[in-house]
Amino acid sequence: MVSRLPLRDELRTLLGEPAKTRRLSSSPRSRVWRAELGGTLAVVKQFVEGPEADGRYAREVAALRFAARVEPPVVPRLLGTDPGERVLVLEHLGHRRPAPDWVVGYTTSLARLHASTGRQDVGALPAWTGPTSDDIASFLALAEGMAAPVPPRVHTELEALVDRLTRTPGHSLLHGDPCPGNDLHAPDGVRFIDFEQASLGHGIVELAYPRIGFPTCWCVTAPPEALLEEAETAYRTTWRAETGTEVTGDLADACAGWLIRGDALVQRAHRGTVDHLARVPDHDWTWGTVTARQRLAHRLGVVARMTAEHDALGALSRLSADLRERLLARWPALTPPPSRRPR
Repeated sequence: MVSRLPLRDELRTLLGEPAKTRRLSSSPRSRVWRAELGGTLAVVKQFVEGPEADGRYAREVAALRFAARVEPPVVPRLLGTDPGERVLVLEHLGHRRPAPDWVVGYTTSLARLHASTGRQDVGALPAWTGPTSDDIASFLALAEGMAAPVPPRVHTELEALVDRLTRTPGHSLLHGDPCPGNDLHAPDGVRFIDFEQASLGHGIVELAYPRIGFPTCWCVTAPPEALLEEAETAYRTTWRAETGTEVTGDLADACAGWLIRGDALVQRAHRGTVDHLARVPDHDWTWGTVTARQRLAHRLGVVARMTAEHDALGALSRLSADLRERLLARWPALTPPPSRRPR
């Protein structure tokens, strides 16, 4: 589909007149084109009018500029911006089918992305927000709806978990939605796109993505354990090389935090609307590669295993294992997420 690019005179003077313009598929929140500008292939993105459009645009531009500090690059080069039209122009990157061990390159680039900001950048992007007391209430209501006995210590453990996640210091550049599809596997490494939900926080909450099943993503996958361990080691090694420090924070805490967030069962447009965990006993729905119950069963299994020997989350481990067993007993056709990404 061909359509007119929203490029005003300033960007046309800077980058050249467009040619071979083609509209690309995108989310409802943006319009995206591929075009030649002055003979160079580029991507033009315009944020669609809406209550959060200005904020999403500002986040993406700020994140791209921070990430541009990294060499070799982990994002496309930002070629031009037009805040008045909420337009940004990026270099066009080739994407090849990810290798079977793609998650190792993914976490390597993720660590370098996270390391691109420091204390001096605090305030330039919103701070990451974790689960809340409402998420605790929803998760425990789910247990009640599934007739799962709640160990006495679980509520106290979850309150302490939310407090730890809230207080964990961090000023890393978080992508906000580092999903398969938002990573481009170029010949020289993985680069990330679509930073409209970027924030500053602790990198551990995104290092958790491959293990907990990409919680904000349509494309849930469950890589083999050996590959997950290799990917997490690659992240920690890369972080140490980039910053001279060790990765802090508790990966089990991060995974447990994603487990209790009902909004991590639905796509962005449906978040913050209803209690999605409360819907699970009576209704299942498909988003991307799996259903909500499949997502939840996977996350429950991950958290049950990770916290089995955890001093602060032992009761949550028992509840998670029990809830998973009840899900699988009631709906025995539930299958694990795919181990390979579809694209």
